[in-house]
Amino acid sequence: MGEKNNVNKEWQPFIDNLEHRVDAGRMMGGPEKIARHNEKERLDARQRIDALVDSKSFREIGTLVGGISSNGLPAVPADALVAGMARIDGRPVLVGSEDFTSKGGSIGLGAHAKRLRLARLASQEHVPLVMLLEGAGERTTNALQRYPYSPNDLQELAALSGLVPTVAVIMGPSAGHGALTALLMDFVILLMDFVIMVKGASIFSAGPPLVAAATAELVTKEELGGIDMQVKESGVAHNIADNDHEALKLVRRYLSYLPLNAWQRPPYIAPKKNQKRRLEKILDLIPPNPRKAYDVRVLIDMLSDRKSVFEIQPFFGESIITAFARIGGMSIAIVANQPLVKAGMIDSDAADKAAHFFELADAFHLPVVFLADNPGVMAGTAAERNGTLRSAARMYKAQAQVRSAKLNVTLRKAYGFGSSLMAMNPFDNQTITLAFPGTTLGAMPAEGGGDASRADATTQSALDSAETGGPWATADTMGFDEVIDPREMRNVLLDALELAAEGRKSENVTPRPGGIRP
Repeated sequence: MGEKNNVNKEWQPFIDNLEHRVDAGRMMGGPEKIARHNEKERLDARQRIDALVDSKSFREIGTLVGGISSNGLPAVPADALVAGMARIDGRPVLVGSEDFTSKGGSIGLGAHAKRLRLARLASQEHVPLVMLLEGAGERTTNALQRYPYSPNDLQELAALSGLVPTVAVIMGPSAGHGALTALLMDFVILLMDFVIMVKGASIFSAGPPLVAAATAELVTKEELGGIDMQVKESGVAHNIADNDHEALKLVRRYLSYLPLNAWQRPPYIAPKKNQKRRLEKILDLIPPNPRKAYDVRVLIDMLSDRKSVFEIQPFFGESIITAFARIGGMSIAIVANQPLVKAGMIDSDAADKAAHFFELADAFHLPVVFLADNPGVMAGTAAERNGTLRSAARMYKAQAQVRSAKLNVTLRKAYGFGSSLMAMNPFDNQTITLAFPGTTLGAMPAEGGGDASRADATTQSALDSAETGGPWATADTMGFDEVIDPREMRNVLLDALELAAEGRKSENVTPRPGGIRP
């Protein structure tokens, strides 16, 4: 810490004592346990922070927590949680990293206080919070001691929802209180806006031994809370990464689209050249026939600034794509129907995913670009059983409450409630509403609607004609601001985004009422 030659002799014992205690607080589980952890190609808690933040920017707090043995229990370096302040891309953040080499990363009473301090600092200083999680949850020996305080970090995380960007990275088995940290940040109370899961990691409310004791069900950690369960089936975690380094890169990239807090606007990357360009290949990508599929991800890449697309939850609710991107250097949120999956039909998972994404985008003032191409909301007994209508209603409410700029493009088709979910309703605070020629609209597809109503040939012909004439009739009453040549889509959206950005500069942005729901 210091140079002994430069220390006043009277101070030397105090400085020596401090250095000894700090060194002990930074030992983690000791060289052997750290080596075993690293042998598995895993970074330890301190290496993870170093890999995440800007070089030499980490300033630790709470190093001495856990350094005093009490009630016959041994001291635990930093109480198994490394925490402090740092910078990512030059911007301040707070970060906590569970130390699996010390008591399995379990949460002692000192670590409870440290977690609470981090959450309160994030709220107080209006900066993002990142938690790197790999731990066993509440430490069993906590039952042998008395809690020195009543508040806890979960309460603080709940109150923090939507005020600052928050990220949880599940970097190994995460159970109990540690897992709840991620859930509150992401899905339960949604303080955290993003959960990354590393391959081989797992998250669950209780581990296999407790599950076996409570239910007699024998399961592995991976079956209980691994990637297939929590990313693809439940949607509890958003994205996956191959290793620690990749996960930490995802954190940095995610934060790059967002402001530090809900009182600021998203960051802007000034373009080096004119951003106007026609999408010459779009006509080869999108077939006019609405029954033919195409990959909307290709369209999103084509539309956005080069290498700027960052998809959120790619393996859940796959009939809708949700992604951050940039157009002309401006951070945006994109919500697009995916014709490759269920023809772009909106099911319960897709609607829940989109609703959360709307609230996230609105909380941090990202304009939302809607790319609509769907035959409506999923129908059938399975859909009804899964509560698809309730999920669709939640998606609609979240969409209708977006305060940031909304830009709608109906690509080929938008039927019934599906069109409303994708912000096609005219005069619903859109900055612009566009359609491609050939777009088909209606309460439902003409063929199915005619069959349902047992229409005669004359009526069916009229329904077919009304469907194919959709964009012209709608544009005639300003239901669409314009029907455009698809090749001009980026240019029109760029003009609309610049209109919204310039016009709203004088407005004070404020947090989203109620934050972000699970």
